[in-house]
Amino acid sequence: MFDRFEGENITYLRTDFAGEGAGVHKDDFVWLGTILCLVIIGTIMVYSSSAHVAIREKGNSFYFAFRQMIFAFFGLGILLFFRFLPYQKLQKGVPWLMAVTLLSLFLVLVPGIGYRVGGASRWFRIFGISVQPSEFAKLVVVIFLAWSMARRPEILTDFKKGYLFHWAVVGVFILLIIKEPDLGMGVMITLVTAVMLFIGGVRIKHLVLSALPLIPLAYFLVWRVPYRWARVLSFMDPWKDPLGSGFHLKHSFLAFGSGGWFGQGLSQSKMKLFYLPEPHTDFILSIIGEEFGFLGVLVIIALYLILIIKCFQLTLRVTDPFGRYLVVGISVLIGLQALVNMLVVMGLVPTKGLTLPFLSYGGSSLILNMICIGILMNIASQHARGTRCAS
Repeated sequence: MFDRFEGENITYLRTDFAGEGAGVHKDDFVWLGTILCLVIIGTIMVYSSSAHVAIREKGNSFYFAFRQMIFAFFGLGILLFFRFLPYQKLQKGVPWLMAVTLLSLFLVLVPGIGYRVGGASRWFRIFGISVQPSEFAKLVVVIFLAWSMARRPEILTDFKKGYLFHWAVVGVFILLIIKEPDLGMGVMITLVTAVMLFIGGVRIKHLVLSALPLIPLAYFLVWRVPYRWARVLSFMDPWKDPLGSGFHLKHSFLAFGSGGWFGQGLSQSKMKLFYLPEPHTDFILSIIGEEFGFLGVLVIIALYLILIIKCFQLTLRVTDPFGRYLVVGISVLIGLQALVNMLVVMGLVPTKGLTLPFLSYGGSSLILNMICIGILMNIASQHARGTRCAS
């Protein structure tokens, strides 16, 4: 769709990008302001929703909130690093990024190396901090696809060389992640890959035909796994088993309903008192709805819309194929995960266990999203400068 560009439009890309991306421009304040609002709100809500859990489990009500603040400060430093790192350098590191990520996804499954919680082996435990490789695998897949599609855009319409090749590579990541098991993350990477390939210009019939094998795969991954099928049943009718599979979704509804227009007030949530699972992670938006009401949820949605609009505007401005594919992939990565989380807590799609970007507790997720914003800011700064120079 935008895989061919005129040579004269990208002549400025041959300049020294260390200098091009080094300056600060007005867009930086919009990106940073939006992200800081989300992170600050998220940290406050992590404390509000987790204080009771932290006292019971850790003996300190600030345990999760303090760790989230540390993650936020570290993430801000990472964001600034990638803001001033020319994004073109990511192309040179694709083979290493792929190799390291695949190795980490394999090692996390090895008993004694991976950290196991609740039957899932998704983390490494390093100095008391849990690191989730699958979070970073999302971005590595996006970088790989952007790099590969930008190198040889002409093969994307070829089924074997363009379409099947990319799915074969990404499929290895997805299989390892599902093995953890983490079906939600696997589905997320699948959707991001499909969108990027579609934007890149693959044939629609290839996308449609490749969706057919997903039917038997869904049977084995959902219907044959009791706890996943229970989630589907509770999604269709949470009131059928209100004290069992529908318990959490029912209380998410109650949280939103009791919040009304203006909410019950900060720290006044009742549903966080052991009615909702992980209120500071997967269901943090439900707590926001209960404590700050419909208007509070609208503020969160507005902040995400600002990010998506900025990403859309950047997509139209970038003329470098690699940079544009990166913007598309990262935009879908953040926007789709935020949308799915919101739909889950509102009972519009089955529970998938995905966090709300920038708001939910979790170091790996927060730092990964900070890296993504840093890359977007660097792309925006370079192409804003390039556009001015060209004009």
